[in-house]
Amino acid sequence: MRSIPEIIKHLLIINVLVFIGSQVVGTLIFDLLALHYPKNDLFGVWQLVTHMFMHGSFSHILFNMFGLWMFGSPLAQMWGKNKFLFFYLSCGLGAAALQLLVYHLQIQDWLESMVAQGITLDQAYTYLEQGQTLFNVTMVGASGALYGVLVAFAFMFPNAELMLLFLPIPIKAKFFVPLVLLLDLFFGFSSYSMGPIAHFAHVGGALTGFAMMWYWKRNQFNQNRWS
Repeated sequence: MRSIPEIIKHLLIINVLVFIGSQVVGTLIFDLLALHYPKNDLFGVWQLVTHMFMHGSFSHILFNMFGLWMFGSPLAQMWGKNKFLFFYLSCGLGAAALQLLVYHLQIQDWLESMVAQGITLDQAYTYLEQGQTLFNVTMVGASGALYGVLVAFAFMFPNAELMLLFLPIPIKAKFFVPLVLLLDLFFGFSSYSMGPIAHFAHVGGALTGFAMMWYWKRNQFNQNRWS
């Protein structure tokens, strides 16, 4: 643990403690800290940040924290804690924004289809609020922020060799990241998702990370401002 940058260590500890707390407290903490659809009564602005520290299962937090340690550590060592934390949280916010936008568009499309079938808008909204629909979905996890970190890692170490679990062949980071994103886009636009995964949150985090890295590289961002 001594070799892990302090900011990575702190993020790991916070995520683990929140996960343990969620297993003890149960539904209440998910209602409070998980990210809900903005028109849901359970939505709170703070959830845009707190959902990044929530996880639904042991495997969920295990893979995310392993990725944070592996890809975040070299970045945090280069950037320092303030710059890394700003980047990490920004990617998480970008991930949430895109996923919520996709939910909104899907809900609006569904409402229009209901109205086209002769159902009143009020009746459709009532079903949305009471049924098992996107209106009541919750989003948790650090995956969106992690995808931004993964993009930054590919920017800084493009020739580092990585491997997918189901494809044990070394792939350079500059090829690995686009491949993973293409898979997320495929699963996001199809019905072949491997579980309740917010694929567009991954894409949102990656796009935010790419935009920030491109801007910093283009403008040669001054490292001293993060001290």
